[in-house]
Amino acid sequence: MALLLSIHSDIMIFRILFTLGFVLVIDIYAYQAFKTVFRSTATPWIYWGVTLVYLILSIVISLLMSSGKVDYKYVGLLVGASILIAVPKIVAIIPLLLEDVSRLSQFLFRIFTVQPNVLPERRVFISQLALGLAVIPFLGILDGIWKGRYRYRVISHTLEFEDLPEAFDGFTIAQISDIHSGSFDNKDKVEYGVNMVNELGADAVMFTGDMVNNLASEAEPWIDTFKKLTGKNGVFSILGNHDYGDYWRFPTAQDKVDNLNRLKEIHQEMGMDLLLNESRFFERNGQRIYLAGVENWGLPPFPQYGDLETALTGIPEDSFTVMLSHDPSHFDAEIKQHHKKVHLTLSGHTHGMQFGIEIPGWIKWSPVKFKYPKWAGLYPELDGQVLHVNRGFGFLAFPGRVGIWPEITHLTLRKKSV
Repeated sequence: MALLLSIHSDIMIFRILFTLGFVLVIDIYAYQAFKTVFRSTATPWIYWGVTLVYLILSIVISLLMSSGKVDYKYVGLLVGASILIAVPKIVAIIPLLLEDVSRLSQFLFRIFTVQPNVLPERRVFISQLALGLAVIPFLGILDGIWKGRYRYRVISHTLEFEDLPEAFDGFTIAQISDIHSGSFDNKDKVEYGVNMVNELGADAVMFTGDMVNNLASEAEPWIDTFKKLTGKNGVFSILGNHDYGDYWRFPTAQDKVDNLNRLKEIHQEMGMDLLLNESRFFERNGQRIYLAGVENWGLPPFPQYGDLETALTGIPEDSFTVMLSHDPSHFDAEIKQHHKKVHLTLSGHTHGMQFGIEIPGWIKWSPVKFKYPKWAGLYPELDGQVLHVNRGFGFLAFPGRVGIWPEITHLTLRKKSV
């Protein structure tokens, strides 16, 4: 395990250094637009001064990361700075590249037609266009860091099932996922989000994993905040991949075990009924629906602690069942093929990559779709099974959200008339 953690740390450092080199190449190219538009003698000092500060910050945080112990907020600072600096410049160099193709073509044409082979100067207009386009993502990312990460929204869905017991027609679920408490820095905003959950007055509140980034201690300051979550029939939770401490270098194997045990205690202190490959039931007028929860199960390289068979043990055949499973890939890999039908699966994990474009009824897109085809919202199957993927309550690494806002899901179960 120690070797795996060391390899993971080395890979992360390599990725960071590769990113730094990539950003530097972009910087050199994007600078051409700045020096064309801003001809002041101070331009190079300001431009490269910002780059130098960023490089120093990156090196310091990378060295801290190599020790295996660094506050995740500093990692977020580095990721946020990288995205804020790199993305607008990538946008800026697109028109510059197009112009350079044109300039190079003119240069080569003059060579072959025996004309003075002078490379045309870069046009000021193209540089102005490049900087104008760069402002758009810059402001969007800045908004995502400043406001977007706490821009909670409630997304409501009504789901109809033919075999839902009549007594549970109208049963409501409030789902949140991916709290990542180690990333929070604004208690008032988080409490506002918790209050939004409570205002729904749901029959049950269900949390689908990733309470922390790495350490149970990250959740300690937030116990009283999440203790306020209330559901008429209780608050239920499962573990996510980050909750096991697999991405942290612990001094000993026992320290890692103690960390996980403490996190399980914190779930209880928050008033959450933590499901560890087990099930519960709700009963009304002699009728029941079942709730099962598995430990994290993901496709490699994510570990598979979840045991679906154990979680469904004790649930009668043909019972209406809701499943909590952190990683949505578990749905296609195991859940929907199981001989015991799982009617509704609630997942999270993807965060919607915290970046994308969503216009209800028109477009829903994020780069995360190339990794997780089922990455946000509802995914109904023909046999009446439904997967819902929550976009996440918190944020990880990048300290913001652009276009994909933190989500509180409100689900209403209805008996479908035949």
